[in-house]
Amino acid sequence: MSAIGRPPGNITFSPTPPERGSFPLDHDGECKPVMMEYLACLKRVKGVNEHECRMLAKKYLRCRMERSLMAPDEMKNLGFHDDEEVRTKKMSRLDELRRENEELKKRDAGAGQ
Repeated sequence: MSAIGRPPGNITFSPTPPERGSFPLDHDGECKPVMMEYLACLKRVKGVNEHECRMLAKKYLRCRMERSLMAPDEMKNLGFHDDEEVRTKKMSRLDELRRENEELKKRDAGAGQ
């Protein structure tokens, strides 16, 4: 008789390791002040992805990398983009929208005549 609750057949589960591997815990609390600051920020903004909290997360990851608590990596690989690069993209998109708006105004003005 088979066990109750167990699916029929020989289904096995094989766990997969995390993409970035394992890393040591911060037992000495070397980065704990930054982590606490980050968690307080998240609580203050009610979990919204605020720039201030992102910068604290970045600071925390840098702290971990500097103390060999995680493998060094570029911030862009961890989901952070250079602020200048982001600002440039936003400005170019803003310029693009302004041009589109001007074209629409001209087209509407020409259609109204």
